[in-house]
Amino acid sequence: MIWDEKIECMDLEEKKELQLKRLQKIVKKAYENVPFYKDKFDEVGIKAEDIETLEDIAKLPFTTKTNLRDAYPFGMFAVPEDEIIEIHTSSGTTGKPTVSGYTEKDLEIWSEVCARAITMSLGTKGDRIQNCYGYGLFTGGLGIHYGSHKVGANIVPISAGNTKRQIEIMEDFQTTILTCTPSYALYLAEVLEKKGLKPEEISLKSGIFGAEMWTEEMRDELEKRLGITALNIYGLTEVMGPGVANECPEKAGLHISDDHFYPEIIDLKTKEPVPDGEKGELVITTLTRDGMPIIRFRTKDITSITHEKCKCGRTLTRMSRITGRSDDMLKIRGVIVFPSQIERALLKINGLTPNYQIVVTRPGHLDELEVKVETSKELFSDEMRKMEAIEQNIANAIHNEIGLRVNVTLVEPETLPRSEGKAVRVIDKRKFD
Repeated sequence: MIWDEKIECMDLEEKKELQLKRLQKIVKKAYENVPFYKDKFDEVGIKAEDIETLEDIAKLPFTTKTNLRDAYPFGMFAVPEDEIIEIHTSSGTTGKPTVSGYTEKDLEIWSEVCARAITMSLGTKGDRIQNCYGYGLFTGGLGIHYGSHKVGANIVPISAGNTKRQIEIMEDFQTTILTCTPSYALYLAEVLEKKGLKPEEISLKSGIFGAEMWTEEMRDELEKRLGITALNIYGLTEVMGPGVANECPEKAGLHISDDHFYPEIIDLKTKEPVPDGEKGELVITTLTRDGMPIIRFRTKDITSITHEKCKCGRTLTRMSRITGRSDDMLKIRGVIVFPSQIERALLKINGLTPNYQIVVTRPGHLDELEVKVETSKELFSDEMRKMEAIEQNIANAIHNEIGLRVNVTLVEPETLPRSEGKAVRVIDKRKFD
């Protein structure tokens, strides 16, 4: 099922015309209404009239998270403040949060793209969606909430936390779709198993998982343990929130709502656009954002895009699974390492749980990387020799994946911290040394 077949399956040439028309309009609006963009465009000598083709977008300057923080709180708004009817922010864990303001038109667009995402995830009017994303300033909960109303599904706005209650609701309300981070879905699977519930004894059919990076191996684990189709949703506060892109059951990439969000991939070093299929940093321009247009926002997310038609019939631009963030890359003894590479290696080994933690230290002049891994109850042993052999096996698997020798420490089942939101996978102690 497709939510808006006319748009989602639009002829590519017709879509390019629509994108160009909207790009020209949003560039003009940003220049005339946001001082930051007027200054930036004047600095490089660019005006809206200079955008004659979609390729001309490369002439426009980038917007970064630092730029948005510098404009805190309302410096990026393109409309009078009394036209902004809702405000969200990022977490602000590394400084001032970024603020995202929405007009009534923006909330309608957000509802629309989230309705598309829910429909791609097998959601229909008859479904009951248990929404475990956080409500409040975080965009996750309300984005899904608005999209559910648009679809006409039955939304259970339970938000994050209170896992015992989550399980009760899942059973009693016969939830059919689960929305949360993949790490929290894994924890819910653990709790269900402890309760003795098998996948066929609950009503879940699909999961909409996002807000953190996860691998194909994690998808396999979630589908097996929850008996669902596990699909990836993507979004970010600075651009709109969840619903920017979502997988369909073909699992061949995330469909970007590119009539609202224009995607580019740029080379990490040169910052120049790269061809389809080549990995780089995702850059997004909002084509229809009313209250707060964003031009060429550098997401820091590493992916690739394709414009090939999907088997599902959609012609929306597809992005591959995020493999890392340019600001989350770990440089260990000169080698670039993404946490997702370590997760991929771990989940290929039978008997391990997908719960792990990466600790980076610099005891002397060289970086050391330790990977703490939970074993399953079946695998955990009191025999030192047996445990050492398992640790060596894991270390070899990680070495094959990243090309570095690491220290592996096996820990008992259920001893690493669980998260009801985004999992904390990396602890980098080097900056404290």
